[in-house]
Order: sequence, then C-alpha cells, then structure tokens
Amino acid sequence: MAPHRLFRFKLIRNSHDGLQWPPVAEGQTVIMILQQHCCVRRQWASGLTPALGALLLWLILILPVMAAPPQNMLNFKGADINAVISAVAEVTGKNFIVDPRVKGKVTLISNRPMGENEIYLVFLSILEVHGYSAVPSGETIKIVPDADAKHSGMPTASKRQPGRGDESVTRVVQIEHVTAAQLVPILRPLVPPQGHLAAYPPSNVLIISDRAANIARLVSIIQRIDQPSSGEIEYIQLEHAVAADLVRVLNSLQQQGAKKALKSSKPMLVADERTNSILIGGDRTTRLQLRAIISHLDTPSGTSGDTHVVYLRYAKAKDLATVLTGVGKAKKDNGKSKGPAAVRNQPFDIQADESTNALVITATPTVYRSLASVIRQLDIRRAQVLVEVVIAEISSDRSAELGVQWLFEGTGGNMPVGAVNFGGGGSSISGLARAALAASGNPLAAVGALGTGMTVGAGRFNSNTFNFAALVRALEGDGATNILSTPNLVTLDNEEAEIFVGQELSIPSGTFTNTSGSNTGSSVNPFTTFERKKVGIRLKVKPQINEGNTIRLDIEQNIDGLVAGSAGQGDVVTSERTVTTSVLVDDGMALVLGGLIEDRVVETGQKVPLLGDIPLLGALFRYKSVQKQKVNLMMFMRPTILRSKSDSLNLTRNKYNYIRDRQLDLLDEGVGLLSGEEHPTLPPEADYLYIPEPFDEEPSADKEPSADKKPSADKKPEDESGIMENSQPEAGQ
Repeated sequence: MAPHRLFRFKLIRNSHDGLQWPPVAEGQTVIMILQQHCCVRRQWASGLTPALGALLLWLILILPVMAAPPQNMLNFKGADINAVISAVAEVTGKNFIVDPRVKGKVTLISNRPMGENEIYLVFLSILEVHGYSAVPSGETIKIVPDADAKHSGMPTASKRQPGRGDESVTRVVQIEHVTAAQLVPILRPLVPPQGHLAAYPPSNVLIISDRAANIARLVSIIQRIDQPSSGEIEYIQLEHAVAADLVRVLNSLQQQGAKKALKSSKPMLVADERTNSILIGGDRTTRLQLRAIISHLDTPSGTSGDTHVVYLRYAKAKDLATVLTGVGKAKKDNGKSKGPAAVRNQPFDIQADESTNALVITATPTVYRSLASVIRQLDIRRAQVLVEVVIAEISSDRSAELGVQWLFEGTGGNMPVGAVNFGGGGSSISGLARAALAASGNPLAAVGALGTGMTVGAGRFNSNTFNFAALVRALEGDGATNILSTPNLVTLDNEEAEIFVGQELSIPSGTFTNTSGSNTGSSVNPFTTFERKKVGIRLKVKPQINEGNTIRLDIEQNIDGLVAGSAGQGDVVTSERTVTTSVLVDDGMALVLGGLIEDRVVETGQKVPLLGDIPLLGALFRYKSVQKQKVNLMMFMRPTILRSKSDSLNLTRNKYNYIRDRQLDLLDEGVGLLSGEEHPTLPPEADYLYIPEPFDEEPSADKEPSADKKPSADKKPEDESGIMENSQPEAGQ
C-alpha cells in the first residue's frame, strides 16, 4: 500500500476572488494559493498627503472584506477522497468520522468561487457519485457506504424541512386518495438499490429513505398521482326495498373476494335509514356493477303489505303492541295524504304473541322502517332497583288500676237497692253478678267473668233483710317493644312491587246469646263472631330511574301489630303505622322516610259524688286507672340500581351466603332431643343450582351428582336477555 502523500497549503488573503485551489504537479500535490489581485494605484495617493493616502488605502483593503463573506474555488484532479474530506472540514468547520471502507479518487472542476454551504452541497454530491453518504450524528458527521446509511440514524425530513441536495434523509409521505401499497411498484424503479421504499397500509403512508433531491422528485410524482377521482361516492334513493337489508345482502355478496381484493377496489356501502337510501363508494367499475344489482333488487313485492315477525328481548310484546299500533296508524295516516290510492289501501296490523313474546307486524316497508326504529329504542334492558327499608321501633306501655265497687240489696227488709259500679264488661261488679246468676248457683261457672289482675270480693249474701257485696280490683301492667325490621325487595324500573311479612289474626267482632225462657235464664246456642285481620309489615314501592343516578320512589309502608301490656283490656288491640310518600334519592344513598316520637300519659278517675271526697274513707268509693305510653319509631330507606347482570349476581350471592352462614351456625348447635338429626342448610353457592336429594334418602358423601344434573361444558351460555347466543332475532330488535 502506497504511503499517504503530503499536501502543501499556502494561504494568501484575496479580498476579491476568495480562495483558489489550482492543481499542481501532475495532480500529486494540491496547493491552496490565495493570490492577491488588489492593486493600489499609487497615483491616487501621489497628490495627497501621506496621512490621507494611508486612510484611503486602509478603506480600500478593509471594506470589501467586511462587506462580502469569503468564497473559495474548488478544483480537484485525481485527489484522494480522504484529502478532499480534510479540505472540506477545514473550509466548513465540520467534524467528520470516516469509515475505513471510504476510498477513491476525486476529480472536480469549477469555474467560479463558492460559499461554505454550497461547497458542502458539492461535497455531498461527490460522496453520492462515489457511493457514500454523510449521516449527521450529534456534532459530527459520519461518512459511510450507501448500503449502511439507512441503518446509521439517517435524519428524518418533513414537508417543511425536506433536506438539501444529495443529503441522505428518510421521509414519511401521507397518501390521501389512493392506496399507498399501489404506489410501491410504480415508484420502486425510481429508487436506487441502496434506498428504501415501503408502504404502511393501516395509516396509508409511504416511507422513503434516499437522497433529498430524489425524494423531492418522488413526492412531486406522488402529488400528481394522488388525486381524488370525480364522483367516487354515489347516492341511490330506494323506492321499495329497505336500505339496511339491501346493504346487508350486498356486503355478503362482496365477502367472497374480500381477502384477495385491494383496499381501493373494495366498495363502501352505507345505509341511511332516515332517507332509505344507500351511499356507494369505490372505483367506477365497482359502482356501476352495484348500481345494476340494486336496480334489480329494488322492486315492489308481490303483496301489498309485508309481514315481519320481531322477537323481543326485554320488552313485553302485549304492552309494546299498543304503542306501536298508535305509531303505525299515525305514520299510515300521514302517508295517505301524500301517497297514491294503492298506498292508501295497503293493510296495517300488529299482533302480539305472548307465548313467544314476539310481534307480528303487517305493514308497508316505509311504515315498518319507522316501527323497527321505535322497537330498537324501546326493547332495551331495563334497570332494576333494590329497595331496602329499615324500621326501628322502641315502645313501652305501663298501666295501673285500683278501685272498690259496691252492690246493695235490701228488698227483704224494705232497704234500698243499689250499686257502685266502675269500669265495664268483666271488670265491673255488675258484670260479675250477672255471670253468677247465669251460672245457676255454680260459683265456679262465674270465674270466666273475672277480668285480668287481682279481684277480691267480700259481703253478706244470706240475710233476709239486707245483703251487700264489695269488690276490690287492683291491676298493674308493663309492656315493652323493641322491633328492628329490614324488609327489602327488587323490582324493575317503573314497575310496582309489594312484599308482605306477617300473620293473620282472629279478632272477636261480636257475640250472640239466645235465651229459651225468662224464668230459667239458660242460654241456647251462644256463639261469637270473629274478624280475620292480617298484621305484619307490608311494603309497596314503585321506582323510577331518572337521568343520571337519581331515583324517584313512590312508597307505601304499613306496619301492623299487637299492642303489648294492655292492662284491663278484654279485646285484642292492634297498632298500625302507615307511611305513604314520594321521594327522590341518589343511587346507594340512605334517606329517612319518617318517624314518630310519642310520650303519652292517660289518667282516669271515677268516684261517687260526696262519698268519694271524704278523706281516707273516700278511697272506698273511688276507682282510678293510669296508663303511660312511650313510642320511638323511625323508618329509613336505601335504593340501589342494578344495571347489569353482574350487579344482580353480586346481590344474589351476598344474600345467599348470609342466609347460609346463619344456617351453618345452627348446624353446629345440633337439634335438641333428636340425636342424629341436622338442621337443613342451603348447598354451597357453586352448587345451589343442583337438584337436592329426596328428603327420605340419606345423602351420600361419595355419591357424585348425576350427569344430567351437572352443567354441560359445551352448552352455550345465554345472554342477559335469556335468548341463546345462536338465536338470530328478526331485524328491528
């Protein structure tokens, strides 16, 4: 390998011509000579003073240099390319990293001076001729073979900065109207082998790596090709067929060759249901073919009205038929005023098949399209609402009675007859005497006439002149109630639901006694009538979900029950609490519906005038009762919206597991006095769909559920509407 030659440089400042690079000595040596062509005419300064002449000479030398940037002239003949790189680096001030594979001889002939930027562009052209590229990398520029340039961090150009001359760049070109893949075979011959040209179909762009000048030429060609074709979208108004159905048929027809066809050749079909028209996009040949097919399919049917069967997923066919009948009649009446006589005579009818929850619609295509749109908007999954009510009641009832009653009878000795009678019914002395007379001398038969509490009687009954009886009655009652009830139920949006938990009581409403004679006093066929009354908790609610998560609730809450601790009451006393209201509540938020806080004291006093006012002795002629009641009652409510199948499943799982946990607690305790017996429990959540074993058979631990009870793995699941996945409802659902 021949040793590197040395180059001699001599710099001479030239204020007019710049730097010149003339060849020297058979092309073996490059000499930079700066020849000074500036001649100062001495005759200008001969007639002037030396000082003025020196000033003019200084201005002549300095001003041209300050006014124009320095320019250089390049001339190479058989120069080594590495020497040329060194010279360009000296002139432009750029740093180069030269690949060891960069070798060659350079010949350049120029006839005018050039600036630094122009010299660098000429240098890039020299590299392009010799098969090399300059790739910027930070503050340096790498000079590598063209084959490695696209792998060495080639700069990315854009429309605003496309690159200069033979600079190696990569550019992404957006294609607007044609398919980018179609341009690749057209532009490939114009790209050199070391360049790169590829298409990206998802975004329809071209990626080009090459010289900036060649890329600019390719972009110019692309702009001429990428032009919108006139009338590429056509509008076809249908007269008889339904646009959505026709588009579905045409798309099925095009699916066979869809994989082989290019993107631009695929037709685009869009149905406008509002105007019953079809929009067609694609090349001219495809559009003409589709227009011919549509003209053959858009023909009137053989009958005046078409019949369609629409299977509903969520709505109730009977309820929806009423709404659709009104909509269809209004649509038909509107068509009668505009259409011909044949249109006015076309039949219209809607029938609901409750067994299959389907609608049978007989109507013209125009009317049916309107009805199908209404069905799609009404046949939607309705949300459900879980309403939880908490009823808390704490009450106490205390009562006390104390009094003395008298009975006088002096008919035998011409003495007065009278009674001091307090209270009523079985708690009075008159009622007790009447029962004793009816018992025909049997005192035990009159025991049933005694009321509750302590009753003590004393007197004289066998005297022939004067008899008397005294009845002392004392009673104290104490009752307390603590009730916490949480009724809850789930219902559909805008559907009323009711739940009742309680019992039915038999309340005496009247008695009847038929006496056979006035002297005997015996009764024949006595009977008592009863009234059946349901007491318990009754919740009736109707939710309405508004826009967002606000729920309007119409609630009727009734709470009936027996009153505890009713002292001296012979009849059954029931209490009733009722709330009827309409409220607005956010989803999942609690709200108090109402309540009652009552503290009541009732004192009743009865006495004989004058005698009852005597100190101490007056207590024998008085009867006093006191009753105190205290009630604290509050009702709370919380609604929760169940919008999806998972919400309903989670709610069911929580309630199911709660009840099963309570049963498991009882299972651990066992059944008292019955050895070997267990409390009934729910099966685990994962198995609760299995049919339980018969009650008269012992469950076997090693017995597996039969195959017909296990869910099949290949069974297709049902969707949220209960329709199998392979079921295809009629259009319009």
